[in-house]
Amino acid sequence: MSSETTTKIPEAAEVPPPGAATPERPVPQGHQRLLTRRDRITLGLMAGVPTILHVALVWVTALASVALAFTTWDGIGFDSIQWVGLQNFKELFEQNPQFWPAVEHNVIWFVVLIAIPTPLGLFLAVQLDKKIRFSRVYQTAFFLPVVMSMAVIGFVWQLIYNPDTGLINSIIGANEPGKYIDWIGDPDLNLWAILIAASWRHTGYMMILYLAGLKGVDPSLREASSLDGANEWQTFKNVIFPTLRPTNTVVLVVTIIEALRAFDLVFVFNKGAEGTELLSILVTNNIIGESSRIGYGSAIAVVLLLISLVVIIPYLVATFRKERRA
Repeated sequence: MSSETTTKIPEAAEVPPPGAATPERPVPQGHQRLLTRRDRITLGLMAGVPTILHVALVWVTALASVALAFTTWDGIGFDSIQWVGLQNFKELFEQNPQFWPAVEHNVIWFVVLIAIPTPLGLFLAVQLDKKIRFSRVYQTAFFLPVVMSMAVIGFVWQLIYNPDTGLINSIIGANEPGKYIDWIGDPDLNLWAILIAASWRHTGYMMILYLAGLKGVDPSLREASSLDGANEWQTFKNVIFPTLRPTNTVVLVVTIIEALRAFDLVFVFNKGAEGTELLSILVTNNIIGESSRIGYGSAIAVVLLLISLVVIIPYLVATFRKERRA
């Protein structure tokens, strides 16, 4: 008995006759616009409002300060603005007895921040990177001053430096009549007293920066150094610290900026008087007050801006070159 195997041949697809219209395919419903008009307005406001505020409060004010630096203006009415050219800068460099001491104090501020809290912050970061017990608690405690407002830190240290009831005078016995040490009023002490408070905060800042840099060190480098017989100090000096060069650059730039924009602590302590003059304090004293000299204060601000750009521009150029190479 033979069984016939029938092979099923698929039917050819019907081809429309020539000249016939091709049937239109239905448009998928998923290809509709994802953003409605309301969404576009919302995104426009979210991006536009911060941009307008940034341009108005940063760029416009900065350019206005540069323009006003070549004028004299008491801040009352735009009709009183008078062009004086470089007269403000000439007076600033030659006749202001507070300018060069302020520059010197800003330099001292930088030297102290780079010499004391920066190595201390590095030391704390190295210790915390060893994953000791309660590492998170220590990080929070050391970083807490960075989170606090500089004004609050100033008020706290004012209590510590109080001649009568302050912590320091109470410990060393200098809170009795005839033995008082006026940490804020003495021109020979007040700048260093404020720098101690600034270093207390700056140490936590440096600790976090270096801790982030240490987290990026390849563990294999430590293992290879250990296999070569290097001790902990040799490993850090010859292996770990060279790899922290990008972090060191950031630390240097941040410290310079911190030294140039120092204002809050000094203003809270004694408003920049009696040996604590800073460039930022001179700007404020000339712009804000009963006898405002907007043009002269703007000239000081321009000097401060130029000093900042000398530091920031090389850093940005080096960063952009590194990104292009990568």
